[in-house]
Amino acid sequence: MKGRIKKIKKQIPAVSLKPKIGEEHKPMSELEQWLILHLGVVLIAVGVYFFKFPNNFAIGGVSGIAVIVNAITPSLSASNINFILNNLLVLLGFFVFGKEFGFKTAYASVLLSVLIEVFSALIPLDNPLSQLPLLELMFAVILPGIGAAMLFNISASSGGTDVIAMILRKYTYVDIGRALLLSDILITLSSFIIFDVQTGLLAIFGLFSKSVIVDNVLESMNESKYFTIITEVPQPIIDFIVTDLHRGGTKLTGYGIYMSRQKTIIQVVVNNYEAVLLKNYTKKIDPNSFVLIINTSQIVGKGFHYIN
Repeated sequence: MKGRIKKIKKQIPAVSLKPKIGEEHKPMSELEQWLILHLGVVLIAVGVYFFKFPNNFAIGGVSGIAVIVNAITPSLSASNINFILNNLLVLLGFFVFGKEFGFKTAYASVLLSVLIEVFSALIPLDNPLSQLPLLELMFAVILPGIGAAMLFNISASSGGTDVIAMILRKYTYVDIGRALLLSDILITLSSFIIFDVQTGLLAIFGLFSKSVIVDNVLESMNESKYFTIITEVPQPIIDFIVTDLHRGGTKLTGYGIYMSRQKTIIQVVVNNYEAVLLKNYTKKIDPNSFVLIINTSQIVGKGFHYIN
């Protein structure tokens, strides 16, 4: 009986449960992109309505303009002004670009306006949620910053002044980044005139914090580790990369100028978890190996995060 079982087992092909190289990093599906878009817009809407508007934080953009205009014409709420401006800019985008205007950006912009209007109808706010303006500023900057980074990561945005930037890019040679920064600064500086010094200072702090947060969130979402391993014991390390980490890489031959000995150079990109495994395994196999590890988030190639 045991002999027959062994014979049957031999006839059954072995099935590997491990994914192939890059299989665990498939391109983001359309469903995943739309889920990220909705979550990002919700974060922006919460930050804008519950923290930016009640505290009069005019931190640039359409929402900043809405705060300023609301202070001048109190008959129109900041959420109403934001709704009108955002939708006018979406219409302008379609008028100028037609079908080339990004559908996801248009959808996100309209959804953001609608969400803020819904919050305004269901949860009207006359005063800030707390008596701690600095704490509220943190949420007014961090939540929209994370949401904006999530949208940028799927090649979308929440519209607003981005539409103006797209139009300027098409018809002029203006430096878009500087133009948008200048407009945001002017909107923010107007806080000193319309409101008070404390609100103006907080708005300026929020403006410069916003770009840092967006950049850092984008970096962390796509961060990987680029390894350059210089070793005299290459094969076990290569086997570990291919068999255990399911990654590909590049093998080069070099020559050590200090010891005048031939070396193998292995180049590979892995995620943060795999980086720990690879570093520990390399030092275990070859304690004399030389390992360079660089953080990177700009990777184009099979096996890593990219949009369809």
